[in-house]
Amino acid sequence: MTTTAITPPLTFAGAPASAWAFGIRIWIAVVVALAASFWLELEVPSSAAVTVAILATPTRGPALEKAYYRLIATFIGVTAAIVITGLFSQTRDLLLVAFAGWIGLCVYAAGLLDGNRAYAAVLSGYTVALVAIQQIDTPGHVFETGVARGAAIVVGIAAIAIVNDLLVAPDSFPQLGAKLLALHRRVRDYAKPGLASPSADVAIRLLRDITALRPEIASLGAESSSGAARSAAARSTVVALVAEVHAARGLNTTDATGSPWAMRELLRRDAEVQDGLNALKAGVQPLRVRRTPFYRSHPIAAAAGLRAAAWLALPAVIFVMAGWPATAVSLSLVAVLIGLGATAPDQKGFTTLALIASPIALVLAGTLEFLILDGVNEFALLTIALAPFMIGGTVLMVSPNRLLSGLGRLNLIFILVILGPSNPPSYDPQAFLFISLFLCVGTALLLIAQVLIPTLSTACRLRWITASARHDFESLLSCRDRRLTPEEAMFRDATRIAQIPAGGTDPEERAVLEETLSYFDRSAAIRRCRADWAQLLDSSLSPLVAEAEMAFVTQDARRLSDVARQFEHAGGAEAKLAEEIGAELLIATTAIHAAALHKEPES
Repeated sequence: MTTTAITPPLTFAGAPASAWAFGIRIWIAVVVALAASFWLELEVPSSAAVTVAILATPTRGPALEKAYYRLIATFIGVTAAIVITGLFSQTRDLLLVAFAGWIGLCVYAAGLLDGNRAYAAVLSGYTVALVAIQQIDTPGHVFETGVARGAAIVVGIAAIAIVNDLLVAPDSFPQLGAKLLALHRRVRDYAKPGLASPSADVAIRLLRDITALRPEIASLGAESSSGAARSAAARSTVVALVAEVHAARGLNTTDATGSPWAMRELLRRDAEVQDGLNALKAGVQPLRVRRTPFYRSHPIAAAAGLRAAAWLALPAVIFVMAGWPATAVSLSLVAVLIGLGATAPDQKGFTTLALIASPIALVLAGTLEFLILDGVNEFALLTIALAPFMIGGTVLMVSPNRLLSGLGRLNLIFILVILGPSNPPSYDPQAFLFISLFLCVGTALLLIAQVLIPTLSTACRLRWITASARHDFESLLSCRDRRLTPEEAMFRDATRIAQIPAGGTDPEERAVLEETLSYFDRSAAIRRCRADWAQLLDSSLSPLVAEAEMAFVTQDARRLSDVARQFEHAGGAEAKLAEEIGAELLIATTAIHAAALHKEPES
């Protein structure tokens, strides 16, 4: 048997050629944004360049989707800035209190969302800082500042969109398709007899990796004319993958020989995944269009919002008491870091990374401004001087090393913020020192605030997630959930599992994972049974349906097993459907029996 050699990707200086092409695109887009801003004589041309840096993604779809939400969030933020300033312009303390409350509200909203929607929520919050707080001494200029910021953002969005189209930035669906294919192979491996281990570690990792693709799938809609169809195909694929994981668990926890339905169910789910993958590749609608609902924990989101408001209030009090000049810039930076950190897995870790990136960005920006440019006024020289800083930061962004990737993105943004390109350029050492000082001071104060008021503990998060899983399961026992199909509800429950902190070996975390997975198994089985026996409600088998419902409510595994056997041996016109329902009930029985063996922890 011969094997085909895989050609390694072309690399330069240790980075793939695609990363360098990405860096060149972002550098050109920054230059185009600055050129357009100078020509239009915008008030803050650097905002257009910073917009390009924020929207920098290797593929087109995520950049366009993020741009769309950035426009919406900017409009909301500017409107909020005008309202807050209008209400509290004469009382600075109340203005800061209102601003802290607004930040907390936006972080709360971000906790209920994911992907670029969460980014839009926090952007709505810190836009108030960039528009109103920086004009705290001149509230009459808030509207003008908001309009200027909106214009700069539009220019930045147009620049990156045009450059991506002209330089043929890659689409994201081939990479997404490759990820889905890899997940499909892993699910098939998991479905092999004997591999669905009682510890369920493999299943949990699979569910986390599958649901993690949800934000990436959402960005497909903005990518091309076939983006909506591909997004629908990808959604159906991930929902089918979650359902296939559940089917694999059912197959490996029952006697496969005695339950051929379990194998047929697994094969049916596998065929649905394959249909979704084929539709994604062809850019057409799948046979079944599914939604990908997201689990939202209001208590966890509210805790994050309250902490965000407190983190902002503490530096604000220090700045007010100190009476330092130009502290509005530093307070605005604190708000930006709180907002961006709210979308990161570890908020304190993000602030720590920003504290590391700040001095690096200051050195690089100072080198660029005072050593390389050193007073020049020619735009062409600015273009050339920006190249190594923009390209280098962008290349680091795509590094597999998370530390280097984070430093690359932050420095890409920080350098443009500190440099603040303008026309004519301003080489003001005093202004540079002020922004350098307050950049470091603001980041350090935020980190201190996060140490004094720590993020929500893992134990508390686990308790709330467990309580919500238990509550939803008890609600399911008492009534039907008609808002979602069984498969969609399965995906929603999988996103809850994915929000449990990963990588820990703590016994409490293990217990929560196993309990939540048990609720996932039982809920999926109950919904699936109800969807099928809805066709039997007016038949001669309706008494068995009522008995099965009662067994579900009481979680009586023995009684449910007896009902399942009666379904399997039922005759008449509904014999085939009754046999399938009997097999489904046996799988549900196994899940209920396993939950009884592993005594659930007290709430």
